Amino acid sequence: MAGVLAVMALVFHVMTGQFLTPENLYNIAQQTAVVGIVASAISLVIVARQIDLSVGSVLGVVGVLIAFLMYSHGWHWMAASVAGLALALAVGLYQGWLTAYLGVPSFVVTLGGLMSFRGAAFLVADGKTQPVTDPVFLALGGGLDGSLGPALSWALATAASALLAWNMAMRRRNAQAHGVPVRALWLDASFTLAFIVVVFAFAATMNAYHLQGDGPGQGIPIPVVIWAVVVMAVAFIVRRTRFGRYVYAIGGNPEAARLVGIPVRRVTLQLFLLLSVLVTIAAIVSVARLNAGTNSLGTNMELYVIAAAVIGGVSLAGGSGTVLGSVLGALIIQFLESGLLLMDVSIGRRMVIIGQVLIVAVVFDVLYRRWSGERLA
Repeated sequence: MAGVLAVMALVFHVMTGQFLTPENLYNIAQQTAVVGIVASAISLVIVARQIDLSVGSVLGVVGVLIAFLMYSHGWHWMAASVAGLALALAVGLYQGWLTAYLGVPSFVVTLGGLMSFRGAAFLVADGKTQPVTDPVFLALGGGLDGSLGPALSWALATAASALLAWNMAMRRRNAQAHGVPVRALWLDASFTLAFIVVVFAFAATMNAYHLQGDGPGQGIPIPVVIWAVVVMAVAFIVRRTRFGRYVYAIGGNPEAARLVGIPVRRVTLQLFLLLSVLVTIAAIVSVARLNAGTNSLGTNMELYVIAAAVIGGVSLAGGSGTVLGSVLGALIIQFLESGLLLMDVSIGRRMVIIGQVLIVAVVFDVLYRRWSGERLA
């Protein structure tokens, strides 16, 4: 997927001459953050053989509620965000309970939620757009003051690179301590160095974008920082907690997981609650980015996040997939949409192309698993 991403970037830049400019890459990074935040959680839901078609509608109603409380009732943005989180958790508890404890298929439950909560987004503010003006809140969505600036961006890149090197060293030491074979040091070092180069190249590109003429570079957008923190948190849950191992065990074989004592129902409910938390974070970033809460917020979001997960390698049959894959999948979708937009492709054709790319990704997944002898259901 990383190779596909690089090829796409080069092809679109050759065809348009504008794709790899700091301005376009800065905008792509900001635009991908919301989809990436939700995709990191929806990946785990799909790994556990569930689905959530209501994430876009829930994001919409939560975002409108936050903006409504801030604009119409004068709430502080933190209090309004907590209220939005409470609503999202209530939705997650409701849909998760129906799925996990009553056995209603998540497809049916969340399909109903897709319709219901989109309607609720209209009802919250009576169909009216709710503008927000709090400068601190707006910074969470990027924009003029929503980035770290050059100094903090370089510091963050340095810290991330140190973390990558430390993680490689700890992984090798733990493997050797437990007698697990490790790859050659030069190979691990090369992979880590490649990631470090990407981190510093990204920071340099973001710093090269000047929004105010000859002023300082913008630096890394705050939505991207939020996305990175979310990805690291979800990756930690997957790799370092029992809950993460349970999710993959359930996705691999729910009946076997139940027989060995894994609380399948409770884990499924917790998955929907985790998704609710990340949908709230995405709603905050979306409202801050748009400077308002609108009824159309999150429209078709469910399609993009599921596509990002599948294109990133998450199996619809459950049991396999990674958080990093969802990051690459989200970037591939945004690269594709941005490149087609620069080529002046109409929105109708863009939707057709993106839809067919999703189908190709699923076909590839099915054919690969059939070739490798892995089960398909």
